[in-house]
Order: sequence, then structure tokens, then C-alpha cells
Amino acid sequence: MTANSIRERISVHTGDITALQVDAVVNAANDRLAGGGGVDGAIHRAAGYQQLQAACRKLGGCATGQVRVTPGFALPAKYIFHAVGPVWQGGDHGEQQLLASCYRNALTIAADYGVQSIAFPAISCGVYGYPVDKAVQCAVDTVVDQLRRSPGIEQVIFCCFSDDMARHYQHYLLQV
Repeated sequence: MTANSIRERISVHTGDITALQVDAVVNAANDRLAGGGGVDGAIHRAAGYQQLQAACRKLGGCATGQVRVTPGFALPAKYIFHAVGPVWQGGDHGEQQLLASCYRNALTIAADYGVQSIAFPAISCGVYGYPVDKAVQCAVDTVVDQLRRSPGIEQVIFCCFSDDMARHYQHYLLQV
């Protein structure tokens, strides 16, 4: 598979991840899967807070770098993949490996579930403090590598909360 054909399967979108018509949205979750602020709170509100919370409680939490799956409930997406990204601690505490694991595990599960389209937020870039350029590079490199192994995944969207964040993804995608 050529680099161009992989890049054609990746896009950048600025807007509300909860409104995207995809098979799965990835939630930047906390380890308790308890709902919080940012994209996590938005996904919980849009999906139906009580239903999603009940489903998350049954999962019993999620370790950093791992992914758990719930139904999408009221979202247009069939599934929510809850990925727990690392809190930035300076870069010497395995943050890159844990962040890459979020993307790799989400795409592995997506292939297992027959997901053809998936949307990712900028995992760990909000209150978890991961430097944007480092997070974008890790996300894109991991997704490109995984797409080589997952031909059934036809569309990966990096859904950004701002035009500035989208520019980071667009700029880095030109380099891969």
C-alpha cells in the first residue's frame, strides 16, 4: 500500500466529534471512564449521560494506553472507543509509548469490530498537557503505520476542536 493511498484515508476536520457520521468515535477518557470535561464531557452529554455512565461502570475502568468499547447510544456513531491517554510528565515517563498505544489499540479494535470509519480527538492535548506537536506526530505516525495493517479501515478522521489544532495535523500530514 502506497503512502498516498494511506494519506487518502486520513482527513482532518474542525468541529464537534459527536456529530460525525462515522462507525466509531474515540473518547479521550479518564481511567475511571467517569465522564469529565472537554471531549469526554461532550461525548457523554451527546450520547446520553446516564446510559453511557451505566455502560462505563460495567467496564470497571481502563488503564492508560488501553481502550474500552461501549455502544454509541444517541450518537450517530455505532461505537464509542474510550482511550485513556497519558498525562504529560516531561516526556521521560513512557508518555509517547502510552499515547501511541491508544491509537494502535483503537485501530486494532476497530478492525476487530468491522469499523470502516473512525474519528479521533487530540488525545491527551487538553488538560493532560501533552505538547501538541509531539502528540500530533505520535498520532499520525501510529495511525499511518496501523492503516498499513488494516485495509478494512477506510477513513480515519482527526477531529479538532480548533482551526489551530487542525493546522498542526494538516501540516504534519504533508510530511508523511
